[in-house]
Amino acid sequence: MKVVIAGGGSVGVFIASELAGAGHDVTIIEVDPDRVAKMERVGEPAGASWLLADGCEVSDLAKADLERTDVVAAVTGDDEDNLVISLLAKQEFAVPRVVARVNNPKNEWMFTEMWGVDVSVSTPHLLTALVEEAVSVGTLVRLLSFDHGRARLVEVTLAPDSPAIDREIAELGFPRDSTVVAVLRHDHLVVPRGDTPLSGGDEVLVLVTEESEPVVRELLTGR
Repeated sequence: MKVVIAGGGSVGVFIASELAGAGHDVTIIEVDPDRVAKMERVGEPAGASWLLADGCEVSDLAKADLERTDVVAAVTGDDEDNLVISLLAKQEFAVPRVVARVNNPKNEWMFTEMWGVDVSVSTPHLLTALVEEAVSVGTLVRLLSFDHGRARLVEVTLAPDSPAIDREIAELGFPRDSTVVAVLRHDHLVVPRGDTPLSGGDEVLVLVTEESEPVVRELLTGR
């Protein structure tokens, strides 16, 4: 898979390192010449290439061969730049998948298909969800949103009074537009099947839609 990452800061470098390590073709676009020179000098991230260019300029994006790129990730520290990069990648180069970083949660409403964004990631919202997940038992916590909020990954740590305890997943009757994707039990991953019984303290991860979320909440929490 060919991936172009716009933004050579710590976030971009980390993503590039992970993807290059997995065998993908990764190019990092960075506008700061000192940053590019430094990272090329130390050879980081291994396996990724650097391109000194402005991701907000069509002519510069063309140098990254976006016509053959599978995914563009706009992860600069500036939301305006990320939106411009996303829009150019989608409209000018028809990149199949565009992922954008949201730095300020107040701007998240703009990161939509209208601006060429297929998936947006708001780090502050994600951190909030992870904090809630760490301290909440018996409540439904939204971890991630997909398709601009129409699909969500939610987590419930089953409380002692959960109606799902000692019942098999298939027996609970989850809505058709929801799927139990994982169960974490005593720090071990349990691959869920229809006959998998749930226990108190299980962390149940479910992919839901906006419509099925209330039903899933009631099944796992009783409220």
